[in-house]
Amino acid sequence: MIASLHGEVIDIALDHAVIECAGVGYSVLATPTTLSMLRRGEETRVLTSLVVKEDSMTLYGFSDFADRDMFHTLQTVSGMGAKLAMAALSVMGAGDLAAAISGGDTKRLQSIPGVGKRMAERMALELKDKVSAFTSAVPDAGTSAPTAPASATATVDEVTEALIGLGFTDKAARPVVDAVVAAEPTAATSAVLRAALAQLGRAK
Repeated sequence: MIASLHGEVIDIALDHAVIECAGVGYSVLATPTTLSMLRRGEETRVLTSLVVKEDSMTLYGFSDFADRDMFHTLQTVSGMGAKLAMAALSVMGAGDLAAAISGGDTKRLQSIPGVGKRMAERMALELKDKVSAFTSAVPDAGTSAPTAPASATATVDEVTEALIGLGFTDKAARPVVDAVVAAEPTAATSAVLRAALAQLGRAK
């Protein structure tokens, strides 16, 4: 079990970062909030969870213990895997998820791409007694990691593709990303992704 990584950040993308530890680069899937705290060329420490399947081994990274613990807790719900758990943490942090689950706010839980009414009800029912330990404190996203300048069209395409990977449809995601980029044409792609996620989560 790889529980954490400590090393230099050598690459940051919209859905993952590469961290070099003892000469080995590890690709770590993470939420936009976690990725926004990383800086290329700087040393960092991320908490990790290794998910092993028959055909793959995937590292998921987290900036704090609460998000990692919530990632594990979410997967105790029948039908919820690692990808859907990560999508949930991309829309809401551990504290917000705990509040929605303990309060039985199934409508808010349905703002998570891939979570329908039945899954939301299952989450509220099966996790209600498991989330009391999570605090409502959510780490500040901070300043976006430096990214190379990109044209507005390239940014829209890149962010839309990332949102589709999280479970949103192109039809739902692209207009929101277009609006975010139009309002902030110089914003970094990671910042556009966070803003689009926030709007899509409220709209659903």
